[in-house]
Amino acid sequence: MSETPQFGTAEYQQQSGINKCKTCDQTITGPYYRVSGAVTCPTCAERIANQLQPEASGAFARAVLFGVGGAVLGFILYSLVGIVTGLEIGYASLAVGYFVGRAMMAGSAGIGGKRYQIAALILTYAAVSLSAVPIGLSQLSKQRKEQPSQTQTESKTSSEQNEVQSTNPPSLLAAVVVLAGVGLASPILNLSEPLNGLIGLVILFVGMRIAWRMAAGTKIAIMGPFKL
Repeated sequence: MSETPQFGTAEYQQQSGINKCKTCDQTITGPYYRVSGAVTCPTCAERIANQLQPEASGAFARAVLFGVGGAVLGFILYSLVGIVTGLEIGYASLAVGYFVGRAMMAGSAGIGGKRYQIAALILTYAAVSLSAVPIGLSQLSKQRKEQPSQTQTESKTSSEQNEVQSTNPPSLLAAVVVLAGVGLASPILNLSEPLNGLIGLVILFVGMRIAWRMAAGTKIAIMGPFKL
């Protein structure tokens, strides 16, 4: 059998990189799309396009719900670090920003945007600033326990018990509101110590920046159809 090339007959060789869908790994025999540069079959491209509709699927609501969970986790972590060490370690803000951003993207399946980013900023700031409340209460409790005079402590505990017994629900609600307000303002109030307060604000800004960038979402570009 002669191996002489037949110039009268055109022979085509399929390119395996183009004939395979990068999502489902099925062979493509007709038109194809490119999703963020990856070869994709029409079925997978349509499915991905449908997932990029946040309003229809309620992605923003899920993202906020998951973000609240991430903020609560960050709040607990930041508070525990502050209570155990007795210091407000600002670097924990970085972890809080990551938790919030990661949780929101898990809830929205990677969909992001401006309103996602704004929500991430609010949740990160709230989680970090409100952690000043349990940290402050813990430090106050330790200071009271370290007082040398037992008579003073007994008189204070008895007066506190009387105050608790005489406290009604509206005053408790007012106390919670006041504590929340002080907590939210704590990053600014910490500027009473200029150096430490400024460093804390900078680190908080970096943590919020992490949440902002993560909540931008994954930019997915769908191009096509193309012919093989």
